[in-house]
Amino acid sequence: MKLIRACLLMLAMALPAQAATDIREITSPGGITAWLVESPDIPFTALEIRFRGGTSLDAPDRRGAVNLMTALIEEGAGDLDAQGFAMARDALAASFSFRADEDAVAVSARFLTENRDQAVELLRKALQEPRFDVEALERVRAQVLAGLRADEKDPDALAGRKLMEMAYGAHPYGRSGDGTIDSVTALTRDDMLAAHRAALARDRVYVAAAGDITAEELGLIVDRLLGALPETGPALPGRAEFLLTGGVSVIDFPNPQSTILFAQSGIRQDDPDYFAALVLNEVLGGGGFASRLMTELRERRGLTYGVGTGLSILDQAEMLMGQTSVPNDKVDEAIGVIRAEWQKLATEGITEQELADMKTYLTGSYPLRFDGNGPLASIMVGMQMIGLPPDYPKTRNAKVDAVTMEDVRRLAAELVDPAGLRFVVVGQPQGVTPTD
Repeated sequence: MKLIRACLLMLAMALPAQAATDIREITSPGGITAWLVESPDIPFTALEIRFRGGTSLDAPDRRGAVNLMTALIEEGAGDLDAQGFAMARDALAASFSFRADEDAVAVSARFLTENRDQAVELLRKALQEPRFDVEALERVRAQVLAGLRADEKDPDALAGRKLMEMAYGAHPYGRSGDGTIDSVTALTRDDMLAAHRAALARDRVYVAAAGDITAEELGLIVDRLLGALPETGPALPGRAEFLLTGGVSVIDFPNPQSTILFAQSGIRQDDPDYFAALVLNEVLGGGGFASRLMTELRERRGLTYGVGTGLSILDQAEMLMGQTSVPNDKVDEAIGVIRAEWQKLATEGITEQELADMKTYLTGSYPLRFDGNGPLASIMVGMQMIGLPPDYPKTRNAKVDAVTMEDVRRLAAELVDPAGLRFVVVGQPQGVTPTD
């Protein structure tokens, strides 16, 4: 499953320090805001565009519409059919990607300076004049349906869908943005046109660019790409009520191993204790081989090859969650170990050494992972979407360093909820009694 949506958030938290001083906020002649890191050393530009809303805009009876529409955007546009569009893109040595998740439709473009005008015009056609040809619709629909059928045999996908359904109920987050076999089968070309109008609107757009491009050039490009899109889109979904309660759910699945998801309520990114929560998560299960769960489940007991936790943060909901896989006859033991570590963290907090180690990791590792115009543009657009200022990277590490032992222990007692921990097990676990 898409286990830790916070991965996108971590990108936003991880902007390399050397780029921090170069971030500029510009406004296009048409009034659209964009962030820019100018880097003329290489004749190449990365452009990122996000439209807030994503698959959560699907009507209940049109599930999967935004996802299918997004997959169709570059399958023909303007006077070019799917093959013609692909040939034109490849001839320019440009790359485009279009994808949708629960909260956004994301557009990524990469192009050389010498081909910028032609690449932008091709991207404009894709955004403003998608054809949604019947032949392309049927071909891409078949691919989506094949993925949905594969998900029915994928324990990770089954566990993820069950957990989200239990956590968020009737809210759009409680249903898969990919839709169902029935809903995707029923979608029409008119549904694609409606999804396009709803999802790609200027009142919810975020733009960032990095590379060989000036502020003036970017402003003109932004207006060229987005100026003709609808000014406003439909209302975004409201806050999701968190419905998950403690216990164990089991989905029978013939497999020698069981996939286990576990989750409880989480913390918002704008919470004053967010950085303390980052430290807690790293100690619990986010820190790889250094985490407590990895030590207890893998190193000491040999129950699994790996286990991880993360802060899953959506626009309107958040969870503290994790995932592992263990043999069916070890599931009960694994659940017991996870519960014990949850309880230990809630009641005892962490050690001074763990606090120091995780601060070092959080302040030192991220800048080493993200470099280049593409990652920079993606990071900047993510920063905008979660409400961070352009100068945030200058202060980010100081915020981590400011976390105290008192902060972490207080938050552990408030946030970590052993009684509210829900396990979703997909497999044929032995000795495990479901509680729902």
